Amino acid sequence: MRANRCPRIWPALLLVLTVTFLGSLPLSALAWTTGPEPPDPPLPLGPPTTDPTVPAVARAWPVGVRPLVVRGWDPPATTYGRGHRGVDLAAPPGSPVRAVAPGRVSFAGQVAGRGVVAVELADTGTPPLRTTYGPVRASVSKGAEIAAGEVLGTVEPGASPCPTSCLHWGLLRGKIYLDPLSLLPPWLLRRGPSRLLPVTGVPFPS
Repeated sequence: MRANRCPRIWPALLLVLTVTFLGSLPLSALAWTTGPEPPDPPLPLGPPTTDPTVPAVARAWPVGVRPLVVRGWDPPATTYGRGHRGVDLAAPPGSPVRAVAPGRVSFAGQVAGRGVVAVELADTGTPPLRTTYGPVRASVSKGAEIAAGEVLGTVEPGASPCPTSCLHWGLLRGKIYLDPLSLLPPWLLRRGPSRLLPVTGVPFPS
């Protein structure tokens, strides 16, 4: 009788030992039996980073209606460290460059061979916020009072900091660089132009 039981006991005992051994291994060691682990799902893309200390006073984009951000804000770790002190907006040469908010032109000239216009924004504290635009062929001069959306010049050809033509848009308070996208209110950050919706049930004025 014992000779007949042995062939039945050994497979069951071998199965118990195998399950116990595999259960003690980490998941990485089981990859050869289960295949590679699925990749983590991509993180959702949120809205552009905004700075709560910067008032959303902009009333227009510097170029176009909703230009492509070729390169975003990447503040340096230290004062003189590497980074990107502003944003680059896709814009063909000759595109009109507009003031995003009202203020006064504090600079209009050449910096390192490129045209630059700087505007101190009105009612933005002390020292006031200052926006910079380049490369720009300026049509305004230092000291000029300008309104939101007013043309400051055009994108200068052949001096773009991007592989393709673009406008570099910067923001400072004193000597501290800030994210210029923080100036934009939510309705300007949304994609696509505004559309008028039909209104029903409202009588026409007589």
